[in-house]
Amino acid sequence: MATAERIAAEGLTTVARSEWRMAWARLRRNRGAMAGGVILVLMALVAILADVLAREPLNAFDIPGALRPPLSAGHLLGTDDIGRDVFSRIVRGARISLRIGFTAVTIAAVAGTVIGLMAGYFGGWLDMAISRVLDVMLAFPGLLLAIAIVASLGPGLNNAMIALGVAGVPSYARVVRGTTLTARELGYVRAARATGMGDGRIMFRHVLPNVISPILIMATLGLGTSIISAAGLSFLGLGASPPEPEWGLELSLSRNYLRTAWWISTFNGLALAVTVLSINLLGDGLREALDPQASSWSK
Repeated sequence: MATAERIAAEGLTTVARSEWRMAWARLRRNRGAMAGGVILVLMALVAILADVLAREPLNAFDIPGALRPPLSAGHLLGTDDIGRDVFSRIVRGARISLRIGFTAVTIAAVAGTVIGLMAGYFGGWLDMAISRVLDVMLAFPGLLLAIAIVASLGPGLNNAMIALGVAGVPSYARVVRGTTLTARELGYVRAARATGMGDGRIMFRHVLPNVISPILIMATLGLGTSIISAAGLSFLGLGASPPEPEWGLELSLSRNYLRTAWWISTFNGLALAVTVLSINLLGDGLREALDPQASSWSK
């Protein structure tokens, strides 16, 4: 029995590897997805090398040199209302925005996957209880739920990341639960259960691989959503606080200078837009590559 299970597991591993190779080949043919991936990698490098690329200290200000336009006095993108270099703050803001996005997505994906696996695999009263809680959370728009969580925890960058992560848990849990309900009835899962394998091992060794693709797609697309939502929270004063150079906070602080110093809000907005656009392009490409049949139906 153990030998048969091992052979079946090896066969499934070979099939899974072949499917991932085909998905990678489809992704490489998608020019939009590859362009988005390249831009995202460049933004990640900018975030990593922020201290090298940023020529000015984070809080170095020069009141006489405030509100200088781009390409003036050594300031590539100009200065803000207290003379800080806009380029240096945008570069350092990339690190903060990407960190918020990745942290929020990690919290949502890990917690949502575990909850969804438990609900779908065990079923019964546990599934019913978890589903009702998820229904209540899904009744609120994600950003509104995040605002409520931040309001209870208090404003701040760390609390904003936690709030966005918790607000994203229901979406992951519902998708994983639905996939688990189907996967738990597959023949090799039943065979593993018949051999006496523990429930935890079955869930994470045999059921979890079936939900990797939708989780990966949701996480990629959710990264852009988290960055936008974090910028919204900071714009409202519930996320990052001065002097943090977070893009949403910079947009909030520069709204009084839209006519006199357009470059502050414009370049911060462009950085935010380009980053989220690249993530969405990559996410759409991953969805088409990992689930081409569903993508063809949606067109």
